[in-house]
Amino acid sequence: MNTFELLKPQPGLRVLITGAASGIGAAMARAFVQADARVVICDVDATAVDAFTSTSPSLYGCVADVSDPDQVDQAVAFTERTLGGLDLLINNAGIAGPTGAIEEIDAQQWERTVTTNLNGQFNFLRKAVPLMKATSGHASIITMSSVAGRLGYAFRTPYAATKWALVGLTKSLAIELGPSNIRVNAILPGVVEGERMDRVIAARAESLGVTIDAMRDEYLGKISLRRMVTVEDISATALFLASPAARNITGQSISVDGNVEYL
Repeated sequence: MNTFELLKPQPGLRVLITGAASGIGAAMARAFVQADARVVICDVDATAVDAFTSTSPSLYGCVADVSDPDQVDQAVAFTERTLGGLDLLINNAGIAGPTGAIEEIDAQQWERTVTTNLNGQFNFLRKAVPLMKATSGHASIITMSSVAGRLGYAFRTPYAATKWALVGLTKSLAIELGPSNIRVNAILPGVVEGERMDRVIAARAESLGVTIDAMRDEYLGKISLRRMVTVEDISATALFLASPAARNITGQSISVDGNVEYL
């Protein structure tokens, strides 16, 4: 196998991606389908799941709230029935959570952010890992964290706390699952172009009493390359991590962010 072939995921790779009916998750699903993978997407939005899976015969969809263990169990069971096993889990589902000073954050909003962003990944891991061990000889897991998982993020503490926790989860699982030949890595996206980032910028601008344009310029000024990243940048990194070229890469937190210097 030449170097170029090593950079491509193996054809027929069996992939499960959470939170994948839109945004980064959908972009990764499209990229893996183009790489001849078979992909199950899981999302809480049933309408979006139906619309997206209708675009390709290699896409299969299920509906689940990642914070509900019973629904997650059903999603993993659906994946096993549909794909016959699992080679790659991309734990992507998450929410932005509230923006505000710590004393202003509602306890229920904090709990919802932790339940979705952190517990949701645990819910999938506890069911997907045994399936991987039983059906795959070259499995891997990609944890979607954030640049907020390596930098402090004032007024976004619930989100940052969960994303830091996911980095610890990734490094610990890499050690735990290495003897089973299961690799575990985290992708830390930076400021990603799109509607979600627009909402975050608007909320932070309101919280700090500045204009949206001023807040956007402030975000770009913190990035060494002075530009946001795209969902395609994230997808390309996921494809690499799932390829034979990355067979000895595990326990790593890989930032795709243009080098965000501070938040």
